[in-house]
Amino acid sequence: MSKNIPELFGSMAFNDTAMKERLPKDVYKSLKRTIETGKHFDLDVANAVANAMKAWALEKGATHFTHWFQPMTGVTAEKHDSFISPETGGGVLMEFSGKELVKGEPDASSFPSGGLRATFEARGYTAWDPTSYAFVKDGTLYIPTAFCSYSGEALDKKTPLLRSMDALDKQAKRILALFGMTGVKRVATTAGPEQEYFLIDKSVYDKRPDLQYCGRTLLGARPPKGQELEDHYFGAIKTRVAAYMRDLDEELWKLGVPAKTKHNEVAPAQHELAPVFSVTNLATDHNQLTMDVMKSVAGRHGLVCLLHEKPFAGVNGSGKHNNWSMATDTGANLLEPGETPSQNARFLLVLAAVVKAVDEYQDILRVSVASAGNDHRLGANEAPPAIVSVFLGEELTEILEAIEKGKPLGDRKKAVLDIGVAALPHFPKDTTDRNRTSPFAFTGNKFEFRMPGSSFSVAGPNTVLNTIVAESLSCFADVLETSGDFTGDLNRLIKQTIGLHKRIVFNGNNYSDEWAKEAEKRGLFNLRTTVDALPRLIDKKSIGLFVKHKVYTEVELHSRYEILLENYCKTIRIEALTMVDMVKKSVIPGVFEYQRQLAKTIIAKKQASPDLSVEPESKLLSGIARLSDALHGRLADLEASIMDVKTYSDTLEAAKFCREKVFANMTALRAVADELEINLARDCWYFPTYAEILYSVK
Repeated sequence: MSKNIPELFGSMAFNDTAMKERLPKDVYKSLKRTIETGKHFDLDVANAVANAMKAWALEKGATHFTHWFQPMTGVTAEKHDSFISPETGGGVLMEFSGKELVKGEPDASSFPSGGLRATFEARGYTAWDPTSYAFVKDGTLYIPTAFCSYSGEALDKKTPLLRSMDALDKQAKRILALFGMTGVKRVATTAGPEQEYFLIDKSVYDKRPDLQYCGRTLLGARPPKGQELEDHYFGAIKTRVAAYMRDLDEELWKLGVPAKTKHNEVAPAQHELAPVFSVTNLATDHNQLTMDVMKSVAGRHGLVCLLHEKPFAGVNGSGKHNNWSMATDTGANLLEPGETPSQNARFLLVLAAVVKAVDEYQDILRVSVASAGNDHRLGANEAPPAIVSVFLGEELTEILEAIEKGKPLGDRKKAVLDIGVAALPHFPKDTTDRNRTSPFAFTGNKFEFRMPGSSFSVAGPNTVLNTIVAESLSCFADVLETSGDFTGDLNRLIKQTIGLHKRIVFNGNNYSDEWAKEAEKRGLFNLRTTVDALPRLIDKKSIGLFVKHKVYTEVELHSRYEILLENYCKTIRIEALTMVDMVKKSVIPGVFEYQRQLAKTIIAKKQASPDLSVEPESKLLSGIARLSDALHGRLADLEASIMDVKTYSDTLEAAKFCREKVFANMTALRAVADELEINLARDCWYFPTYAEILYSVK
């Protein structure tokens, strides 16, 4: 790339550099104070920011602005307004006020609300999130915002995320104060979501209704070659894909998204992009923006970017590994092991808090990654199983066990571990192997949550992580703030926590059948599907957690429960209807045509010479006829089950029926259709095959 990257980076974002250049000093300081501490600012500051932001955006070619928000649809939303304001005499002025910057008013009636809003109650508000930078894209100034109803309930994914960040900040500072870190003004969580995706040629995509409507293939036999040779992973990037990746990097860098790493993933046509860490709400916005830009840039190259968790059966699906940590405004990473006794003690306490949080709320972590798409991926020998566990590595696990039991640490340190003295060893990074099968793995100075699906907003998983860790820290602070013997109570608290919650720690192969049996013995949840997991969101324990920390109200939790169940049912129904349409309009005609060709061949051979054998054709025709009969029978079963869903008024019961009957009938129909694909002549199978799709990009 011949461009000056430092100059290019963030050139289309109203970031700190742009604000510092364009805002009056007092306004800049006030805004920075808001960003760093969460303090409110007045309308005069908003007006000054709006004026500078408008001037900057106009220079970048913007003619419109939009409040960009994240409703419960799983994608972002935007309504564009021009800067123009009519002027006397027929002209226009380009205006943008602080009021327009701070608040928007989109129609809230058509967004998922889970019963929070009636259809006729349309008013909703978007509120500027000043901690996330505005940017210009496609001639429009995008202003990151939160989205709420007229009565104040959160209708989006960002509002709970921001609340959870405040909750963790509050509880973490209580803990840090006990270690003498009273100068910390803010503790923020950071995230670095690694994004997996597929790239296929648009010409094959246009011939696959299942990819267009559902994001995944509903029919398709495995190709002769998939990922068996493991030759795609980290392999040389094809010229066309490399050109796409260069354009993608450039577009993301302009917007201030710190895209860092790119490579081929395991499956044919699969790739990954990883960013540098950012504060969690900014990382969430950046990831939503990344997914949007991925799709638009693909179109320029005649490609389609697939973000579904399982676009193709039989090859790896796509996840989004969420790297999560906690950092102070003074630069301290709370998951950094440290080099001094006080730092070691702080690290161990924070680590114990995370282990406790994951153990006590493993079911809610599972809920945070629940969707019909991700159900195809979790536990499929390519991603973590649905059982949540924590990987710490051998050395760290050994240290925790020694602390719990008050025993010497093997040959590494011949001393009883006392958290308050120097006997506690320094933990160097990377002292253990990585565990790619673990759902929640410690990787040196952060945790990698590997369960989110590739199409997910990471707002949901991070909201849960922030809240459950805030709860653990709160419990610890309640004990230690009233302590008369801080060192002794700290020792006892860490030891007790390790003993109570070590069942969640597992360093082995999470894919193995043995682990599933062991996890059951330990009393861990195995919530295999979305339908199994979602009721855990609204049990008494979960409601108490989120209400205590003011992350969700009880009403908001119930609304999300309803939305997620409805989305599950709608997804299965759309897939089932698409499959019926494909089978009726393409598979069955192709089967009939091939049978006609075979019958015609048999007749022609008999007419040419009665002595000619027609045994191969007859056997093939007979086999196709049997498959055709089975296809029609299973198609009828699927159509009947689609109709039966309507008989359920209870959303959970409808979701259970979709899982147990509709999806089962889809699977049975697919098995027959895929066998037909293998046996039909190519000109009688009217869809691009897996081989043609996965190897379409040269």
